[in-house]
Amino acid sequence: MGSLVHLQQSVAIVLGVALFAMQLFALVDCVRHRSDAFTAAGKLSKPAWLAITAVACIIGFLSLLSPLNIFEIAAVVGAGVYLADVRPALQQVTGRARDNNNGPYGRW
Repeated sequence: MGSLVHLQQSVAIVLGVALFAMQLFALVDCVRHRSDAFTAAGKLSKPAWLAITAVACIIGFLSLLSPLNIFEIAAVVGAGVYLADVRPALQQVTGRARDNNNGPYGRW
């Protein structure tokens, strides 16, 4: 029974580190974009997203050993919304977006 507990703890630590890495990536990506790009993309301001991702990183760091709590889930949602919604919009505005509609010979 002790090996099962050890395995569960190891999986929780790996999950906690992976979630913290995602939150840290969201924060670093938020820092590197210009402030005017956020308003041009129609999103919340840069200070608002910096606060959301910074709080997510703090919660992620504090939850490294036990990532399955309500605060960590909220932090993952905040960082996930940034990465899934805000980051692609910022990339479109700043011209860094990849155009995935291209085939081998140009646009489809």
